[in-house]
Amino acid sequence: MRKSLLATLAAGLFATSAFAAMNPMVGGAEMFAEKNIVENAMNSKDHTTLVAAVAAAGLVDTLKGAGPFTVFAPTNDAFAALPAGTVDKLLQPDMKDTLTKVLTCHVVPVAAMSDAVTKMVMDDGGMHKIKTVGGCELTASIKDGKVIITDENGGAATVTIADVKQSNGVIHVIDKVLLPKS
Repeated sequence: MRKSLLATLAAGLFATSAFAAMNPMVGGAEMFAEKNIVENAMNSKDHTTLVAAVAAAGLVDTLKGAGPFTVFAPTNDAFAALPAGTVDKLLQPDMKDTLTKVLTCHVVPVAAMSDAVTKMVMDDGGMHKIKTVGGCELTASIKDGKVIITDENGGAATVTIADVKQSNGVIHVIDKVLLPKS
């Protein structure tokens, strides 16, 4: 009986370690499913601009909230690809409403893992419309086995890291900033 109990405990510890090792790395940091979106994003070296923008827009408490949320999280490189001066301008206090609109167009009020998104795309004949918290309508599609998210202006972002589970939803890392209709 004692050997059986020890074997069970050892198996449980091994399974826990194996599960912990499954946490994805984003921006050089391990992401933890028991942390919320903001806590994990703050640890990613690839998302410092996004974190600064979320703070400037006053959305930290919202994205720490219960959710569930799906966040399409642009990297620093995605923000850097915007026209020169755009990020600095958006971070100004008088641009808070515009910044909030841009950021909330990256947030969906459900936790949608990539397999669910892929199924919706396939069920809808290759494209699936997604309504965001900010009122934007994104379009999901699949190209070369990757999920593509297209904004209302035709700008397309590729999901580069999918299914980063959070305590209040999921993050999908993307390589472009999605913009509201201009």
